[in-house]
Amino acid sequence: MKQIFIVLILLLILNSLARTQSVFSERFIFPLQDKHVHSSSLVECPNGDLLACWFHGSGERQANDVQILGSRLKKGQSEWSTVFQMADTPGLPDCNPVLFIDARNRLWLFWVVVQANRWEHSILKYRISADYQKSGAPVWDWQDIILLQPGEGFVKTIRAGFEKLQTEMTWSEYAPRYEKMILEAALDTRKNQTGWMTRTHLLTLNSGRILLPLYSDGFNLSLVAISDDTGKTWQASLPIVGYGNIQPAIVQKNDGTLVAYMRDNGNPPNRIPVSTSPDQGFSWTTVTDTEIPNPGSSLQVRALKEGGWVMVCNDTEEKRHRLAVMLSADEGQTWKFKKYLGNSIDKSSTYAYPSIIQTRDGFIQVTYSYTENRQQAIRHVLFNKAWLVKSE
Repeated sequence: MKQIFIVLILLLILNSLARTQSVFSERFIFPLQDKHVHSSSLVECPNGDLLACWFHGSGERQANDVQILGSRLKKGQSEWSTVFQMADTPGLPDCNPVLFIDARNRLWLFWVVVQANRWEHSILKYRISADYQKSGAPVWDWQDIILLQPGEGFVKTIRAGFEKLQTEMTWSEYAPRYEKMILEAALDTRKNQTGWMTRTHLLTLNSGRILLPLYSDGFNLSLVAISDDTGKTWQASLPIVGYGNIQPAIVQKNDGTLVAYMRDNGNPPNRIPVSTSPDQGFSWTTVTDTEIPNPGSSLQVRALKEGGWVMVCNDTEEKRHRLAVMLSADEGQTWKFKKYLGNSIDKSSTYAYPSIIQTRDGFIQVTYSYTENRQQAIRHVLFNKAWLVKSE
């Protein structure tokens, strides 16, 4: 009984620190090394452990040795565990892993296997584990692929979206318009049913609906895979139409509206694109630009339990030498507070592809890709809201 009381007191102290005292710490999950490591994902396990994963190999889609690796930070410890394998498809690149814990406390790993070394030929795979809170790799119970069928609404929505945008993106007289090329590809069911890729966190709505944000390098736009039966089946939302809006990070407003912030893969000016959904993720408004710069790099956003949204992004128009964390108190209308998790003045180091969660103790935790002198690692950062709002 005395031990339980002590644990409760420690938890209260930690929660108090998370709310009031400025806290910031950072560490590498593993030392800098020569391989390409990228696109990490982070979750908190029911027992309080942190579990992270990323892809590792001699490159990305053109490197057939790429696999998904992971590590665990046991609750109360300061060092991450020895790295272990999470998934590997022999002879093919495995990329862009995303971790998710569902309402039944099952661990999901989503990722893509790149066929023919082309992003647009990627196959979306997943694994499920109920035994993942011990040392080492999870014990996987099930593995399958997700095949989406966007249907007629896919083409109609793309056509209507392009008409609304009224782009000036026309090429020479001898080259077809960008929109025409995308619409022709959309009519090809072989193309619109493959190449949908993961990157950002899933979101579970109060209704139980699960949203899996996806994007296509082939179509250069995004959509959402939707499940209303705890992941047994998935349907495709209507596409989020714009010019180069990929890797959507989704957050929900108090009124239920969903907001998707995306990476800008289009023409200048490079700004984070945004779209909203009024119907739990099925249909989305035509993309508009925010005022936040984006150099063509992934970002993440999270609604905090105590209120406010936190975004982690590269707030530059080119290159990934600066990684900002920003706080909004008005659901994304303004981002009043900003600090940097990394800022390379001479642009020799890079910080990119963040994964962000808020753990049950109130702390905000981020992992991201880090490069220095051609060596790479995954970095883990812990901080609280008090650190973010504290003036220097």
